[in-house]
Amino acid sequence: MAFIERHAEKTIERMSQSFPAVLVTGARQTGKTTLLKNVTDKKSVGYLTFDDPMEEQSAKNDPQSFIDFHPSPFLFDEVQYVPELFRYLKIEIDKNRHNGMYYLTGSQQFRLMEKATESLSGRIGIVQLYPLSAREKRGDSFDRPFIPSKDYILQRNSEFSGKALSAAETWNSIFTGGYPEVAKGNVSPNDFYSSYLKTYIERDIRSLAQVADEMQFLQFIAVVAARTAQLVNYGDIANEVGISEVTAKKWLSLLVTSGLVYLLPPFSVNVEKRVVKTPKLYFVDTGLASYLTRWTDSEVLRSGAMSGAFFETYIVGEVLKSFCNAGIEPPLYFYRDKDKIEIDLIIFLNNTVYPVEIKKTATPKADDAKNFFITGRIKNVEIAPPCIVCNCGKPGSVAKGVIAFPAEYV
Repeated sequence: MAFIERHAEKTIERMSQSFPAVLVTGARQTGKTTLLKNVTDKKSVGYLTFDDPMEEQSAKNDPQSFIDFHPSPFLFDEVQYVPELFRYLKIEIDKNRHNGMYYLTGSQQFRLMEKATESLSGRIGIVQLYPLSAREKRGDSFDRPFIPSKDYILQRNSEFSGKALSAAETWNSIFTGGYPEVAKGNVSPNDFYSSYLKTYIERDIRSLAQVADEMQFLQFIAVVAARTAQLVNYGDIANEVGISEVTAKKWLSLLVTSGLVYLLPPFSVNVEKRVVKTPKLYFVDTGLASYLTRWTDSEVLRSGAMSGAFFETYIVGEVLKSFCNAGIEPPLYFYRDKDKIEIDLIIFLNNTVYPVEIKKTATPKADDAKNFFITGRIKNVEIAPPCIVCNCGKPGSVAKGVIAFPAEYV
């Protein structure tokens, strides 16, 4: 398979016309370097990677001379290895400021983002890159953020008119995940994720924090994957792994920092105090989560005990990517009160609440819409018509004012 077009490319182009520097950050192997090189190769931009220890050492020994010998425009890859460079990039930008001077990639987001925002505030545009979206994998050029308005649904309905939508294909996408090497068929999911975890622990975890027992940390990742689409419960996770709750909090923070886990916050604008304050955790890539939880193929996963959690994780991940690829901070939440009445996903944009339920079923019914009444408790905002994302073949009404539509529309 040839290069897969990334929807974030337009965002990078836009930011390079607005900022002196652009940083693409995210987990390992999400395609950051390939994406930026696809943008910069058209512009004769220089390139080097700090994966090369000689380049890393050279930059650390004398950052100013290093910058002088690599004049802009330039692409510095894996810049998290040389945080000292940000200070000198700022100096260079302030001497001769113009847009599109530097392009940067880097993993290990917390330290990287801290240095980037501290040193290059107002000078840098930041793009969070996740694994391939389902849209990108199937070559869908539609790149609007997922906002389930009438206009959005009508446009998607028009685009998918006459096309066969296959639940089996959706579940295969869930099982394999979105890492480019797997999506291209260059390596089997099992081989890729086995190697990926080994590299992740050896390179990222060792540099981010002191983890005394790497096998125990791997067990921790698997336990977290088994709790995808659930409320975070540090005590429960700690007990199963045999670590302290403090350690569980620290380790989950590492997974969030390195882009493997996304924490969905509870919606709490003008709602009664009965709303829970605990976030839900989602493994960003369902392929990696499938590997960690030992599912052997998409059909077994589809019929298994975790199928609902994986389908919900998949949809939340696709919505997340649709906003991040557009360079928009994801306005995503969930609603759950202490009576366990829950709405899976709330998109809050322009003072409007878009309530979304996520159901793996292919035949949604009125009962699947029963929790939408709870939006009546949310005050001083507009409430958009609710919707259900599911495995149905085409859109349809399931209750008064509630429409269900296929997962592919996301």
